[in-house]
Amino acid sequence: MISKPTTQTLRHVRLALWAGAAALLLLAGGALTVRTYMAPPAPRATSVGEADIRSEFALMEHTGRAVTEADFAGRWQLVFFGFTHCPDICPTTLAYMASVLDLLGPQADRVAQLFITVDPVRDTVPVMAEYVSAFHPRLVGLTGTEAQVAEAAQAFRTWYERVEEKTAPDGYMMAHAGHIYLMDPDGRFEAVFQERDQPPEAVAEEILMQIAKEEQQE
Repeated sequence: MISKPTTQTLRHVRLALWAGAAALLLLAGGALTVRTYMAPPAPRATSVGEADIRSEFALMEHTGRAVTEADFAGRWQLVFFGFTHCPDICPTTLAYMASVLDLLGPQADRVAQLFITVDPVRDTVPVMAEYVSAFHPRLVGLTGTEAQVAEAAQAFRTWYERVEEKTAPDGYMMAHAGHIYLMDPDGRFEAVFQERDQPPEAVAEEILMQIAKEEQQE
């Protein structure tokens, strides 16, 4: 059985990103990585009405506190679905999100950064607590029952599935979409990003623009 990545290892992953190692990881990720990025794209907002993507969930925070979307009301949300045994996409994306949060400066307090597991059987509260601490002190890890995670994924219109893989820890991996959702303070869909598509500065700029627009309307 392959052992779970240590906190120190995950910290090294984040540092390696700035040196360009992330690009190599993505190229070498293999068939599972390709499958992950081939997941159906998230629905986009149309010119009339709103995208049917909602921040709705009842999950357990990595601190052991039961939370719902109401606990983050009034704050922008940056949401990513993944799992702690993910070999490349998840650590890369979470490090990317941590960089976005740092780039927000004083406005970072107005953004809740949420990492929702798609592998709740292995990603218990203690596991999530150790994992998120490797990326950013403000990153919130969320887990729950399989049914609760499935309901959260449905609300965000995201996709995931278990994939049997003999060489993986416990004999399986989780294929999943790689989208990062930006939700407004009312829990409504605002935008969707992928780490590979733009630098973190572009995402931070988009969030700051949305915050400034919100302040003008207050």
